[in-house]
Amino acid sequence: MRAEPLSATEVAQIRADFPILARKGRGGEPIAYFDSAATAQKPLQVIEGISEFYLNHNAAVNRGTHVLGDEATETFERSRSSLAAFIGGSPEEIIWTKNATEALNLVAQSYGSNLGVGDRIVITRAEHHSNLVPWQQLAKRTGAELAWIDLLPDGRLDLETLGVITANTKVVAFTHASNVTGAISPVEPIVAAAHAVGAVIVLDTCQSSAHMSVNVTKLGVDFAVFSSHKMLGPTGVGALWGRRTLLEAMPPFLTGGSVVADVSMEATEFLPPPNRFEAGSQPVAQIAGWAIALDYLRGIGMDRIEATENKLLGDLLSHIDALPGVRLLGPTDTEQRLGVVAFEVEGVHPHDVGQVLDSYDVAVRVGHHCAIPLHRFFGVKSSSRASLSVTSTEEDIERLAGALARVREYFGR
Repeated sequence: MRAEPLSATEVAQIRADFPILARKGRGGEPIAYFDSAATAQKPLQVIEGISEFYLNHNAAVNRGTHVLGDEATETFERSRSSLAAFIGGSPEEIIWTKNATEALNLVAQSYGSNLGVGDRIVITRAEHHSNLVPWQQLAKRTGAELAWIDLLPDGRLDLETLGVITANTKVVAFTHASNVTGAISPVEPIVAAAHAVGAVIVLDTCQSSAHMSVNVTKLGVDFAVFSSHKMLGPTGVGALWGRRTLLEAMPPFLTGGSVVADVSMEATEFLPPPNRFEAGSQPVAQIAGWAIALDYLRGIGMDRIEATENKLLGDLLSHIDALPGVRLLGPTDTEQRLGVVAFEVEGVHPHDVGQVLDSYDVAVRVGHHCAIPLHRFFGVKSSSRASLSVTSTEEDIERLAGALARVREYFGR
């Protein structure tokens, strides 16, 4: 049974926690923010929590004997446990990284060091460059093959092309939800096909984990990456979750301080995971802020967030469908889909679309969204993109639709 969407009163209460939503844009109105797929805005609780850490607990983590060091380390590890609980994993399986891109590179560089000529890596045509380029480079370095699951005309994954997962496949990496089409990937059949040949699954959750429940154990994946700033948290921190047995067999990605058990002039003995992969100083304040953001999301309820955004998505798709000359890139229904809506306006460059919308204080994303192959699949170089969040409202959508209608008028279309 689908959860009950948030009421207008509840959304208004949530919006009151986001001071930036009162910020007025160039047109003199509060900004209608449709760019959460790029970065989410932060509630006051997160902003104040980061300041509170710096004011009262700031210190380097691990090995300190003073009170500040103990408190910082406690915050550091408590936050690890918080993320683990949020995603259905264990704390010792959480590795802090500077972002999800680094987490993907960690897997490609470390686990990928086992690959060689004759092995195969499978991705999809829908991937963000962060889950495409590292695997291209790994294939180039090792001589492994790179293949991909292709797409249906609406941008959903075409399961008829799962045959690219062959007996020599070692890694299958794919997005949980596209950052262009919003389509949710069918995880179960992909995991089944990969595990049937002994391949590991790497799941990119950057577009899903702030908008729906994500449980890595139930999904059956082997690695998953997460991005704080997409999840109402600060920039500068991400995470890798990996199965403990896999992490224990992997060499460190970065080396230096904080990852060693012993060092001689001839050799180094490394710590067990997760410390083995956390070289150097850590962004402790940002990690603390992320944990507060997770508490905030948990307090609302991920099921209710998903239900609310899905309801708004139906309204947004209807408004776009009613606009002449506006073409949607992606599925036209709300089934197995998140509120990420990319579109093109006939005869108008996306940058011009974005600037006109900005003049009406409506903020959208423009460009290729780090997904050039997916845009080429749709026959365009770039697009405009509106993405929903827990703070989005029907009024925001009406403002977007009204401003979008004026784009074509402005250019005489």
